[in-house]
Amino acid sequence: MDWQSALTLLLGTLFVLMLIGVPVAFAFLGVNLLGAWIFMGGEAGISQLVRNSIQSVSSFSLTPIPLFILMGEVLFHTGLAYRAINAIERLIARVPGRLSVVSVVGGTVFATLSGSTIANTAMMGGTLLPEMMRRGYHPNIAMGPIMAVGGIAMLIPPSALAVMLGSLAGISISKLLIGGIIPGLLMALLFLGYVVVRCKISPEMAPADDPSQRVYGWEKWKPFFRDVVPLLGIFVAVVGSMLAGWASPTESAAIGAVAATIATMCYGAFTLQSFYKSLIETARISVIILFVLIASTTFSQLLSFSGATSGLLGIITAYDLSPFMLIIGMLLILLVLGCIIDQVSMMMITLPFFMPLANAAGIDPVWLGVMLLVAMELGLLTPPFGLLCMVMQSVAPPQIRLTQIYASVFPFIVIEVLVIALILFLPWLAIGLPRLMM
Repeated sequence: MDWQSALTLLLGTLFVLMLIGVPVAFAFLGVNLLGAWIFMGGEAGISQLVRNSIQSVSSFSLTPIPLFILMGEVLFHTGLAYRAINAIERLIARVPGRLSVVSVVGGTVFATLSGSTIANTAMMGGTLLPEMMRRGYHPNIAMGPIMAVGGIAMLIPPSALAVMLGSLAGISISKLLIGGIIPGLLMALLFLGYVVVRCKISPEMAPADDPSQRVYGWEKWKPFFRDVVPLLGIFVAVVGSMLAGWASPTESAAIGAVAATIATMCYGAFTLQSFYKSLIETARISVIILFVLIASTTFSQLLSFSGATSGLLGIITAYDLSPFMLIIGMLLILLVLGCIIDQVSMMMITLPFFMPLANAAGIDPVWLGVMLLVAMELGLLTPPFGLLCMVMQSVAPPQIRLTQIYASVFPFIVIEVLVIALILFLPWLAIGLPRLMM
């Protein structure tokens, strides 16, 4: 069978299974079984598939995934994350759209502690959105920042998806995690700037707060130093140990998980029930991610074994495209895919093709990896699939329509496209900090 027919068979079967509602991981598993039987010699191919599957999840580099997830789950289920958000809300005053600003700042802080986009959006939406709606905030300026800042958890460590991308793409995980810090913070600053300017131009979007409810002096700063600064110390320990070269990503993730657990004990928030919930959620999410890794790695091997990867690589290299044009093409493909499928599926489908092309063109893998993360983060917001839009719909008041949710997030989509462009033209935004590690 020629490589064109092999590619058509594999991708065609995959999309048919996904269209009829088969879960992504099981769709890939079905395609892998079919491909192993056809291209790798029947029963011998299935046996090789099993060996490849075991090998794909035996890598020590995947250990940070459950540890990063545990770190966020412990803080979430014990309520420390909520205390941090309340402390930040008390600290911020006298700015246009104060609660929207709180959602951006608080969401960014929680992103440095959880690494979960869904948990970030669900928590901020569940705590701040009802209060903003009660005070008369326009739905656009209430919902948009919450969804936009939720995606930052994909960039700023700890990020399980960044670890997954690094493992699948063969990119240094520590450099990829560190490389996402500056773009993530830049994105948060641009979100803040937009909210403040928009509310300054249109004050009716966000009514002013009652001055009588403000607190001053030590009462204003006390919750911040008590509930926020110690938790930020966990982020500093995780990132600082990697940046200084003292610890690998796995060791840094272990430091974060242990530090988060100790923090809950120091605050008196630790209970066996909350810790049990954290462990269960960590196991559930980790198993899903590792199962997806098995399917993705084997799918990549099948594409290579059938000749599809080398065939496509030959066609594209024949056009003699510049590295810049290759990157533009990759980003456009991800932006389109983000409208219809989830981030894990995007990785599984595209990386087997993208990385050989990038390596052949001599593109810096960390620079490319950070741009891919931002492009996939955009997929969290773009309709009709937009996972964070669905999360927002689940926590928003019943009268909020889905079209309103889409409209509220549009300005932030534009901002994220701008961030991708800045990284593309200013590579040091992504590779500056990782090079300090060297």
